[in-house]
Amino acid sequence: MMDYDKRLAQLMAAHQSLITRKNEQESLGNGIFNRYKYPVLTAEHTPLYWRYHLNRDSNPFLMERIGINAVFNPGAIKWNNKYLLIARVEGNDRKSFFAIAESSNGIDQFKFRECPMIIPETEVPDTNIYDMRITTHEDGWVYGLFCTERRDPDAAEGDQSAALAQCGIVRTKDLISWERLDDLKTNSLQQRNVVLHPEFVAGKYAFYTRPQDSFIEAGKGGGIAFGLSDSIEHAVVPEETIVDKKQYHTVYESKNGQGPAPIKTSYGWLHLAHGVRNTAAGLRYVLYVFMTDLKELSKVIHKPAGYFLAPEGAERIGDVSNVVFSNGWITDEDGKVFIYYASSDSRIHVATSTIDQLLDYVLHTPEDEWRSAATVQRIYKLIDQNKKEQSPNHH
Repeated sequence: MMDYDKRLAQLMAAHQSLITRKNEQESLGNGIFNRYKYPVLTAEHTPLYWRYHLNRDSNPFLMERIGINAVFNPGAIKWNNKYLLIARVEGNDRKSFFAIAESSNGIDQFKFRECPMIIPETEVPDTNIYDMRITTHEDGWVYGLFCTERRDPDAAEGDQSAALAQCGIVRTKDLISWERLDDLKTNSLQQRNVVLHPEFVAGKYAFYTRPQDSFIEAGKGGGIAFGLSDSIEHAVVPEETIVDKKQYHTVYESKNGQGPAPIKTSYGWLHLAHGVRNTAAGLRYVLYVFMTDLKELSKVIHKPAGYFLAPEGAERIGDVSNVVFSNGWITDEDGKVFIYYASSDSRIHVATSTIDQLLDYVLHTPEDEWRSAATVQRIYKLIDQNKKEQSPNHH
């Protein structure tokens, strides 16, 4: 017979060791950001009392009653001097929910709050909710925009995978209780990756959207879009203007989507987005960066070629492999930036950078010229510059 007390002690010790583990910055890096050795959140970080009935009589084998499959795609916010991740937690039953984990330094020792978040349902209940973007808006509220998924009512009985994705909206002033507002209405059949801009635009609420024809494929939906709504309680975006479009033979040729809310800098709005391309091994997700004009928000003014961050090593393995996805970043007052990203729909990592580094990257990294020959020409130009600057006669 299993020793209940011994197994419980082992479970508790393993969990305590995990949530108190120090993270380690990886060496060298690319000068743009730093990666870290360990994920900051995994399924194993969830409290034991979410998963196990800790009762010798009703659970004599101390078996997991509610399995947690993955923790990923978090929104992020600095709150009361703590770094908070609003994580997507997915059970073994494929249902996702939101739970807040806190850390004092943003890179390790994240600990989940006692209970998951309660998100009120609408008249048509959500089947699944996920990928919350957090925006602290100038109207005084903190908003969470997330994907709400329901089965397509027009799908054939035999098709049990057809879904409709829309944007759900909640708001809070304490990050404890959440008020549910109406789902966002647009002219697009599907909406995922919707983000609220942190400032009013001409007195209206501004949204970054992603027009999409079907649940998986963007179809003729052209990329990351921008639109305005008179109201947030009953948000309606009647017109979506494409800001950053899909492009042939790039890392965002199949589809792309806004990550977290953009960061305001003196040069422009700094955006983090994900790009998707199809490969023989399936869809590949990477992150890329661009900048829009401070006043003309739908105008891209700088955009480095290619990806900013891609899955590496163990990050490439998971439930949906070869994927990185980000919908949360935090900027400290000293300019340090914490970029939270998930790998392969399984776990959460952090990369750290600074506003100065990100500005240098977005302002001075060459843009895509869409042809192999142009890429070679850029490399030749860099070689020539380095030769001149390293020559004995160069001052």
